[in-house]
Amino acid sequence: MRILVTGARGMLGTDLCEILAKEHEVVGVDVEDFDVSDASQTRDAISRASPRIVIHCAAHTDVDASEVMREKVFRINAEGTRNVAQVCAETGSALVYMSTDYVFDGLSKAPYRETDLARPINVYGVSKLEGERFVKNLVPNHFIVRSSWMFGLHGRNFVDTIIRLGQDRRKIDVVEDQVGSPTFTRDLCQALSAIVKTEDYGLYHVCNAGSCSWFEFARTIVRLWGYAEVEIVSTDSARFKRAAERPRFSVLDTSLFARTFGFSLRNWREALADYVALRKKETGRDSL
Repeated sequence: MRILVTGARGMLGTDLCEILAKEHEVVGVDVEDFDVSDASQTRDAISRASPRIVIHCAAHTDVDASEVMREKVFRINAEGTRNVAQVCAETGSALVYMSTDYVFDGLSKAPYRETDLARPINVYGVSKLEGERFVKNLVPNHFIVRSSWMFGLHGRNFVDTIIRLGQDRRKIDVVEDQVGSPTFTRDLCQALSAIVKTEDYGLYHVCNAGSCSWFEFARTIVRLWGYAEVEIVSTDSARFKRAAERPRFSVLDTSLFARTFGFSLRNWREALADYVALRKKETGRDSL
């Protein structure tokens, strides 16, 4: 099966192309190849590839920068998604759209289900939700996959940030009043690999099992990395000001995915341990 992956050089896209290529013919494209916000370029690129499925990972993902770059963010995340969706509708290609837990306001007391009302509280979340709406309205054969707190080997992420900060600091302040589910991109790719083999179209929440605060996540990272001297200090969102507001609770209920596809992703702690081991091997730290 021929699959086109947008955002192919990004954190998720890089892993996705590598994993899907074991079973499929994969065409990976990124901003250097065409601009998704340009309808003509998007039509030419997708039509030329003639894929059976498009997996749309390309997005503007800097949550804080989005607050001051609203026009650009909507041009990429909303209008760009509309352009991709329109071409898929015209060509008959199925579409997988990658979305986010940030479409929710964080006020729930229980993990969010696919049927819960999406009410984003920052520009990034609003733009991704608008992309979801274009996909739903334009492409009959679509999957919308919401995931959360992603970390992977090929892009900036929280795990690498904590490891880097721990090189120079003995104390790192991390918020404890935001809770979600960390997700390893390689694990998410296994779920996407299963999804594209089916016609069980719809909206799915997919992330590693379990949940934690950013504080607990950071403490686990420094322990696994071996930073015995680094202290993770609890703070809260009110004291740790950022441009974009984050949902306080954005844990996703993944039971629909499990029922439909017959498996769940492993716990985030196990996934993180594997990620840290890979990073140690990459840097030679495992031999120290």
